[in-house]
Amino acid sequence: MQFDRHLPNPIKKFMTWLGGHELATLILVGVVAAGTWGFVELADEVREGESERFDRTVLLSMRQADDITNPLGPHWVEESARDVTALGGMVILTFLTIGVAGFLMLQGKRTEAVFLVAAVLGGMLLSTGLKYFFDRPRPDLVPHGQYVYTRSFPSGHSAISAVVYLTLGALLARVQKQHRIKAYFLLLAFFLTILVGISRVYLGVHWPTDVLAGWAMGATWAAGCWLVFRWLQRHSPAIENPDDTAPAPEEQLA
Repeated sequence: MQFDRHLPNPIKKFMTWLGGHELATLILVGVVAAGTWGFVELADEVREGESERFDRTVLLSMRQADDITNPLGPHWVEESARDVTALGGMVILTFLTIGVAGFLMLQGKRTEAVFLVAAVLGGMLLSTGLKYFFDRPRPDLVPHGQYVYTRSFPSGHSAISAVVYLTLGALLARVQKQHRIKAYFLLLAFFLTILVGISRVYLGVHWPTDVLAGWAMGATWAAGCWLVFRWLQRHSPAIENPDDTAPAPEEQLA
């Protein structure tokens, strides 16, 4: 007995494509599953208070042993951390998203531009909603190295930087033929995401579990959006699919 005989055709096509053996698809499905599980586990630990010891230990490890009001390193390191954390700020990420979406529009890739904006906006709304739902206070163990005005769990900087940078990294990698260039864009996206999250703990404005949950949420959302986008590439004539274009002989040898 076929359980999917009454499903709409688009869903049947999506399930058939998802059930293929394409490595990238399997990796994305794995990221969605692992990210969802990780976020649920972290949320459970936080709500039950079982993460307190871990949070305090990691946060204090980034502080001077004789004065926890000062982060490790000279003053220029703290100032650099503020510059890094700005890369995950709402203003910077909004400008970046609009800039890339505008570039895609100028190239005639309207569907891709709309999808990018929708993915980022959806991630921002999800992160904000989760903050209000969990309503976790900011760390009061050390002074904050930056002004904050929202709740703590999950880290919005970590979540949205993961959504934006991983989505853009995947988008840039998708249109490249050479594997080393694909890897470069993806590794750069991961590096920026990790750096932003670490800066939040270093500045004392987030508990480590806030950042871990932000990474899990952002990576899950980005991977889920990218799964949908790859499926649309295969089935929508409005979106250019680079797999349909055979590389030139010299590109195959690169």
